[in-house]
Amino acid sequence: MLLPSEKLAPSTRLTTILFDLDDTLFDHIATARASLRASVTPLSFFQAVDFEEFYQLYSELLEEYHALLMAGRYSYEEARRLRFERLLAPYWPTATAAEIDHFVLANQTHYPQLRQPIAGALALLQALKPHYRIGVVTNNRTAEQEEKLQFLGMTDLVDALITSEAVGVPKPNPRIFEVALQRLSAWPEETVLVGDNWQADVLGAQAVGIRPVWLNRLGAVRPLPHVAEITSFEPLADALRIIVAAE
Repeated sequence: MLLPSEKLAPSTRLTTILFDLDDTLFDHIATARASLRASVTPLSFFQAVDFEEFYQLYSELLEEYHALLMAGRYSYEEARRLRFERLLAPYWPTATAAEIDHFVLANQTHYPQLRQPIAGALALLQALKPHYRIGVVTNNRTAEQEEKLQFLGMTDLVDALITSEAVGVPKPNPRIFEVALQRLSAWPEETVLVGDNWQADVLGAQAVGIRPVWLNRLGAVRPLPHVAEITSFEPLADALRIIVAAE
């Protein structure tokens, strides 16, 4: 397979589509909410807790510790334990170390049982696969993301999985996108990236010349109006029209 640097010139048509994984193909938000609720509901303190407030703190801590994890400050096990310890502290200050460990284990058990795909994601990849090279570029561990793709039924639809663990840097670092282009023998000009994270996906793709499509499922304000935006993969025809608009 030729690397982009070995081609004579870039293609003038779209050949390659990259996707983020978490909250783009796999519905981490819905899964995390469901597993967190299942883990905390049996606990007596939760009867007086606003779940939305509880989940908001969970989300903030997840982002904080994921960044520290990507920077190599903690192992996955350390980061998980610390964020749940901080999550429970304001609501359950008397929790013992054993009780916190039990909560962490309960959440780890519920999460894979309650996993959900993003609606329409599988149908979208099935429609794109016969015509384009498909890559997944994700900030996470390789084995975990391989298992998610298998769960989603997408393994055979993805030509290359590029993870921050394997590359050594997370999005939006240009290196991870460059590796994706090399793996798929693609030029930036013939590539689109679909992702939900504005900083990591949209700005990261733009920095290396890849056209981004922002998956904005939560209705946030679009910082740059010229960036293509979709709010759902359904209806399929509408999503396809926007994603392949470069052709």
